[in-house]
Amino acid sequence: MAEIERLTEALETNVRFAHVPVLGRETIELLAVRAGGRYLDATVGAGGHTRLILEAAPGTHVTAIDRDDMALANAKENLAEYGDRVTFWRGNFAEFPDEDAQFDGILADLGVSSGQFDVAERGFSFRHDAPLDMRMDRRESLTAEEIVNHWDEVELADIFYHYGEERLSRRIARQIVRQRPFRTTLELAESVAQCVPRRVRYGRIHPATRVFQALRIAVNRELDSLQAWLDRSPRSLNVGGRIATISFHSLEDRIVKHHFRNCPQLKVLTKKPIVPQADERTTNPRSRSAKLRGAECTSDRISAEKSG
Repeated sequence: MAEIERLTEALETNVRFAHVPVLGRETIELLAVRAGGRYLDATVGAGGHTRLILEAAPGTHVTAIDRDDMALANAKENLAEYGDRVTFWRGNFAEFPDEDAQFDGILADLGVSSGQFDVAERGFSFRHDAPLDMRMDRRESLTAEEIVNHWDEVELADIFYHYGEERLSRRIARQIVRQRPFRTTLELAESVAQCVPRRVRYGRIHPATRVFQALRIAVNRELDSLQAWLDRSPRSLNVGGRIATISFHSLEDRIVKHHFRNCPQLKVLTKKPIVPQADERTTNPRSRSAKLRGAECTSDRISAEKSG
């Protein structure tokens, strides 16, 4: 009963959370939101970007997707005033079931929302002692605890290196295997910190940051989902429609950049990524690593299928 009460309190806290959309001004400008347009927010979170789209022009409609039940509840509460101008769907944005849906703009704000970081029970952050969970969709079975305590040393080193770009991946994996089992975020973060030379242990970035990023990506299969979504999205755009993505680490940004460049249906609109201005970095420090890229659809689905 106590666990249910804690989760209920966390959900209620998350619903009251006000989302500050990263690169909001730049995203709306890049999407070129028009009156009566139909848009897809593939990672609605608390609804900040969707609100901006709805307010940018009259008669706009947004299909809002998120696989996190707490995030979706948050968005429904925050966007209730817009009524049927918003359609909600819970699931992975790469698996949206309406294959025939066409949009004038598609947006994905990648990574973890502030609300997810701030609810300790979710286990995304080591600022609080919490279970090693990290699932965006809590219907899934794989957790960070399962990976940390049961994957072998080589597998752990590989995900830390490839998903976290952690140079000490092998040393950290060896340490984890030697000291496991781990049950909480602080236990794991402390173990990782022990692998880092003392002279850099207390630097600007916590030594466990890259490991936690890698675990989160592995738990949620984020890069596979991103690639699947990028493959599908151009077919869901009307001619002249635009796609925009906001990424927060180099792995995502490279995937987006290369896909936009290599997709025959798309014309790249951002030769270099758009980054937050100084005022936004000051008021919203979590925006500092954000990068916005965009492209425009130049051919319809039928033409693309014929050429393919």
